[in-house]
Amino acid sequence: METTQSNQSDNQLNVDNVQPSTDTQSVNLADYKVWNPPHSSPASPGDSQSLPDTFFEPTTEELKSVFAQQSRLTQNLVNAPLKTQAIREREDKEKQARFPTTRIRVKFPNQLILERTFPSTDKIKSVYAWVRNSLTEEAKPIKFVLYQTPPRRELRVSDTTVKFQNLYQLHLAPSSILHLSFEEASLNSQVKTPPLLPEILALATDLPPPPTFDDTPKSDDKGKGRSFFGGSGESSTSGDSKLPKWLKLSGKK
Repeated sequence: METTQSNQSDNQLNVDNVQPSTDTQSVNLADYKVWNPPHSSPASPGDSQSLPDTFFEPTTEELKSVFAQQSRLTQNLVNAPLKTQAIREREDKEKQARFPTTRIRVKFPNQLILERTFPSTDKIKSVYAWVRNSLTEEAKPIKFVLYQTPPRRELRVSDTTVKFQNLYQLHLAPSSILHLSFEEASLNSQVKTPPLLPEILALATDLPPPPTFDDTPKSDDKGKGRSFFGGSGESSTSGDSKLPKWLKLSGKK
């Protein structure tokens, strides 16, 4: 009887210690950088709708340019010295070692950007999981696609040519911008805030301004450019005294 009461007490204790289950996953805010949409380019009324797929179809001139580029690349490969598979694998590993990480920026329809740095060995599904974890509970079940443009190149996990390759093999290293499009059209508005968690939106800050370069020469540098034949003195206007011998001889024929 005492054993039965003891078991009942233990079971009651275990029940009391069980926390109510929730679907909300903890979000590591350190994994997110959030950039506000640019203020200098507000969305026009026509931007509130998603661009049609025909917008991303290449023109005839673009196709010709790509074909010519591929032809040159093919010709270069034909003329290149033969390499064994071991040499090609070694060279590819050396290239990949130069970019151990990949910075991914995911741009929502309203131009808000999520940013994170991934190991270049990660697959695209890691990026999808990271983005989905930032969405509200209502938006998490809604499918979305990540793509590059132009031209439009969708990176779907269901695509076998994509899912088994890492970020480096997908040519996303060392840094890439991916656009996001929801299957539900109402979430693709360019004037509404995307369905992100409040704690994620609270991290939003403005992008740093791009660097400016002053190409205007200083007033005291006028007439002090590099000489035509080299050197950094003033430009020569004194005749043959500064001309090389071969030019002098050629003028006396």
